[in-house]
Amino acid sequence: MARTVRNGADPAASGPATPAGHLRRREKGPLMPSADFNRRSLLTATIAGAAALCFPPALALANPAEAPAGPSPAEALARLKAGNARFLAGGAALHPASMVGGLAKAQHPYAVIVSCADSRVAPELLFSTGLGELFVVRNAGHSVTPLEMGGIEYAVEHLGAPLIVVLGHERCGAVNAAVEVATKGTALPASLGAMVAPIVPTAREAVHGISGAEATEAAVQANVRRVVDQLRHAPGSLLEEPLEKGRLMIVGARYDLDEGRVTFIA
Repeated sequence: MARTVRNGADPAASGPATPAGHLRRREKGPLMPSADFNRRSLLTATIAGAAALCFPPALALANPAEAPAGPSPAEALARLKAGNARFLAGGAALHPASMVGGLAKAQHPYAVIVSCADSRVAPELLFSTGLGELFVVRNAGHSVTPLEMGGIEYAVEHLGAPLIVVLGHERCGAVNAAVEVATKGTALPASLGAMVAPIVPTAREAVHGISGAEATEAAVQANVRRVVDQLRHAPGSLLEEPLEKGRLMIVGARYDLDEGRVTFIA
């Protein structure tokens, strides 16, 4: 009687025998994977997937020793100042498509910018930089919680960034809200109160005896200095050693919304 061949393959002529326990034959039908083989395959795939989630390639493979020699902290600061001068003169940051391929496998930013999330304060534009030059950490009011600190430490320890700039700006809404809470006891809805909570003590101290726009400006600059001080004196952080050895500089700056100028204040 003729034998039926399924899927174009003859099991009886398939070559060397398959290891025992991996395949079994139904009474009627093609070769099927055994339950034991399926369980092992599922376990292997699960472990591999978990490892990929816990150790993203960009983090697990980053090696500061592989980074090319970059600028010193002072040189990095000079580059930022020159970039802002170009911005003020009408120059634009360049992001040619030809840069994308060269940056696909690695990044080596020369500065970390901790700035407000205000849509008018875009560090890459203000400093006339291109792709891969700045590592930007942003939120409303540029506060640094453990989440932001992790990103900053990664940029310094693994990417070799020699400079951190804390960038506040004129008439910051988050800072102004903190002033309202500090001086008037204003209750902010939903998550807004938690957002400005780290700024409130500094704002309360900065605005003592003053009010209005003068108070907001004083609080803006005080908030920049607060975060700079926090980063410079963070026990156990990955910033301590490069700071002590002169490989890292942390400074504060203020962006003028009206003029487009960045002034370094701390």
